[in-house]
Amino acid sequence: MERSETLELTGRETGRIAGAAPGPTLVVVAGMHGNEPGGIEAARRVLARLDGEKIRGDLVVLAGNLEGLRQGVRYQVKDLNRVWTHARIEELRALPAEARDAEDHEQLELHAAIEDAIGRARGPVHVCDMHTTSAAGIPFVLIGDTLAQRKFAQAFPIPVILGLEEQLDGVLTSWWTRRGCVTFAVEGGQHADPVTVDSLEAVLWIALGHAGLVAASRPEVADATELLEQQRKGLPRVIEVLSRRAISPADGFRMEPGFRNIDHARKDQLLAQDNAGEIRAPRDGMVIMPLYQGSGGDGFFWGREASPDALHI
Repeated sequence: MERSETLELTGRETGRIAGAAPGPTLVVVAGMHGNEPGGIEAARRVLARLDGEKIRGDLVVLAGNLEGLRQGVRYQVKDLNRVWTHARIEELRALPAEARDAEDHEQLELHAAIEDAIGRARGPVHVCDMHTTSAAGIPFVLIGDTLAQRKFAQAFPIPVILGLEEQLDGVLTSWWTRRGCVTFAVEGGQHADPVTVDSLEAVLWIALGHAGLVAASRPEVADATELLEQQRKGLPRVIEVLSRRAISPADGFRMEPGFRNIDHARKDQLLAQDNAGEIRAPRDGMVIMPLYQGSGGDGFFWGREASPDALHI
């Protein structure tokens, strides 16, 4: 399994700021995949800027796959972002400690840490899950299909992806949406691109301002909005996911080179190949999160441009 830069982490909680005044809680989870450390660095930047300042409510930053981040690997046994279901969590709680694998321990600890943040909350709770991609490209936001999350996503001037959560079982944000939190995931850009950390930091400043932990008039929020607006360029504001290309190691899946993390594709264009042959675009549309790394079960997602009015429906 490929490795990324490793991180020095003393514990799951990377930082916490408790405001003097009650208000919303923003729980930031970074590094759910251990080869994606950019979210940790972005959160550390924001925490450093807020150190000693007054905020409303609470900001809590948690490392997702703590040992994966320390080793620089996506995961040790299984994908930590595909196991968040009621049945799996109940099963884990019943397992003796010696029967749990590496990600089982990570999941139970992370679940307890988020529960603790919810238990301390003095207002509405927002959960942000920060990721990066193996393909180059711009940041974008992924949301579940609830009115509250569509409304919150309008604050981000980057593509908003609808329908992707519905293509996957057991993602972190879906679980906490069902628990009553407003959730969103963000893909900040390519893993090792320095601009990716800037983008993730910008998303956090906008989230802090829009949720109400800091004033929306802060210069950092305005600067973040300008940075992300420049990055979107000609890409659609809203994209709808239509399908997922699920893969396994036995498939021999190979994505065609050159696709960005959101990219246009023409009908019949060659997208990838596997042991069964060529995989071509069924119609004009968009390739989302093409896989250019050895680990992962998603070859790519297929979607199309949607009306910006979809965020208001």
